[in-house]
Amino acid sequence: MTPLTRRTLLVAGALLVGIGLPRPARAALPGSLPEAPRIDAWIRIGEDGAVTVLTGKAELGQGIKTALVQVAAEELGLDPASLRLVTADTELTPDEGYTAGSHSMQDSATAIRHAAAAMRALLAEAAGRRLALPPDSLRVDGGAVAAPDGRRLSLGEVAQAVALDAPVPDDVALRDPARYTVVGRPLPRIDIPAKVAGGAAYVQDIRAPGMVHARILRPPRPGARLVGVDAQAVASRPGVIRVHRDGDVLAVLAEREYAAVTAMRALAKGAVWQGGTPVPEPDALFSDLAERPAKRTIIHEAGTDTPMPPGRRITAQYRRRYQMHGSIGPSCAVAEFDGSRLTVWSHAQGMFPLRKALAEMLSLPEAQVRCIHVEGSGSYGHNGADDAAGDAALLARALPGRPVRVQYTREQEHLWEPYGGAMMTEAAAVLGPDGRIADWDYAVRSPTHLTRPPGAGQLLSARMLETPFPAPPPKALPQPEGGGDRNAIPLYRLPRARVAHDFVTAVPLRVSALRSLGAYMNVFSIESFLDELAEAAGADPVAFRLAHLDDPRARAVVEAAAGRFGWGRALPKGRGAGFAFARYKNLAGYCALAVEVEVDRESGRVRMVRAQAAVDAGQVVNPHGIRDQIEGGIIQAMSWSLFEAVAHDAEGPTSRDWSTYPIARFPDIPECLDVHLIDRPGSPFLGAGEVAQGPTAAALANAIRQAAGVRLREVPMRPDQVKAAIGV
Repeated sequence: MTPLTRRTLLVAGALLVGIGLPRPARAALPGSLPEAPRIDAWIRIGEDGAVTVLTGKAELGQGIKTALVQVAAEELGLDPASLRLVTADTELTPDEGYTAGSHSMQDSATAIRHAAAAMRALLAEAAGRRLALPPDSLRVDGGAVAAPDGRRLSLGEVAQAVALDAPVPDDVALRDPARYTVVGRPLPRIDIPAKVAGGAAYVQDIRAPGMVHARILRPPRPGARLVGVDAQAVASRPGVIRVHRDGDVLAVLAEREYAAVTAMRALAKGAVWQGGTPVPEPDALFSDLAERPAKRTIIHEAGTDTPMPPGRRITAQYRRRYQMHGSIGPSCAVAEFDGSRLTVWSHAQGMFPLRKALAEMLSLPEAQVRCIHVEGSGSYGHNGADDAAGDAALLARALPGRPVRVQYTREQEHLWEPYGGAMMTEAAAVLGPDGRIADWDYAVRSPTHLTRPPGAGQLLSARMLETPFPAPPPKALPQPEGGGDRNAIPLYRLPRARVAHDFVTAVPLRVSALRSLGAYMNVFSIESFLDELAEAAGADPVAFRLAHLDDPRARAVVEAAAGRFGWGRALPKGRGAGFAFARYKNLAGYCALAVEVEVDRESGRVRMVRAQAAVDAGQVVNPHGIRDQIEGGIIQAMSWSLFEAVAHDAEGPTSRDWSTYPIARFPDIPECLDVHLIDRPGSPFLGAGEVAQGPTAAALANAIRQAAGVRLREVPMRPDQVKAAIGV
């Protein structure tokens, strides 16, 4: 757990100060190196030989603490247990923006790998000068530089002769993957023991001397304004330090947590709110979305200057309701203000963007704001963590000299987190006489998928102050990664194709990044439509995909998943098999997935019986870590696809707890879930954290089609929808 101190930190014997003045970016450098090209931005060696690894990425439960340590340990010839890792701290680590989009291994691990290799080369050169030996005759291993004659120099003593602030060379020599001893091994996750044993693992667990507890009172509905409150009666309650109000921001601070909770409840009884933002009724959700102003962008065209080919035209429409992160632990943050300097401990996914937003909100220079990442119980995108940090910062400024802990309730997290936006897609294709796709036309309609900081107006309470910060206009994320149009361009060979993104500029509910952004909906739509086309062509779904795939790595995961699943094997009555494939963002990891489901025709309930995934994430650093991510992604996407939708009425969201926002539970977990990894030593790291989201939804829909004979085109595919489609 990061200690609650604002004093300069000594990390592993090496004084860690700022990264220094930025240098011009060098495009030839891989990963995050162009933004932080110095070796000591990533690797430090103390006088005692202790090695510290630094990353601007945050551990969100995806296992990067373990994987990043493995990468550095491999290049430096060290035992991973001997390394210390510092994650996302605006005073200590490089600025790597958000931890999102499955970029941690692609960007941070790549930078650390090259910086560690550069460090190894400098150590060998320095030791060679001292031992009068050529550097290539020396071995950096086991915390020392060893000569062939047995002489050894410790890393600590050699490091004193090394310019640790040297830039990482463009052509640094990496270790030969054939000689790896750490990378590719299933090292136990270093972040797990405290979580399993009930230790201090999360920001929610922070307890500091003199800390006060705060609770925020939110309006009863979005857009409501506070017109009256009886604050004096609450402020005089035992244990209450003060009631804080600034515009529509209303909070209570107390010495103990329970006193804060009861004071918040009492405050709610005396608060009067008026107005609110209207929300369409559930039945009108998609008609409302279809009628909202949108900006169309053609993101892909191929062969459209040729005549429309002959063949059978097939069309389909798909829909997705609002969904939430549903973090198991409601958001929390701790902040301390000493009168001039603010320190915030948060589980938000971008410490540097958060610092910028807090500095703007409080009119402080960024240099006087420090944000330190501490893991939180739940993540999956832009949940309430940034808002909690903003609340803690506001209240810490109001109570200088004491750490302030803000903890949200389950109801607050559910009702006020930014949701994953509702979406609609339209697909049309022409099947040629040869049974192949001759023309493809696809459009996705979606709101923004990014309203994170760095703007103060992206923080919920900043918008509610007496002098509010307006929310900036929503933006569409550009291709090739995209936002609502992420994965809207199929990886298949399509001789004639057109893909459009209809960016909806405003929606009635607050939305932002939910794990995989638009990829979940787009892959669900595309891979469901592929099955519909295969059925129309009288082709096997897997064979139909392979007939349109040229990428050998894509073909490899499709063939592996189908083969290991036993595709084509007869299943019991009431069961069906479904298949789906995608390469996340068309530039990260590959995932093919086959699932078997059982459909109860009387109740409409769908149960995933088993799942077989095949994944190519480039070079595998920790197979346990990748499998954890794929298994978790499949289970979460199964929960999204079969259970999860934000309930709302004309006044706003009504999903305030787990009964009104049901998620998958232990009985819903498949009996068998296997992940086959295709390792490619020496290849670039590919992001794998979100590759399974879309394929899972489509594979389930395709399996339901086989099991029950009905095609469902809206997620979630809840029992009432399944039963209605079956017509029982």
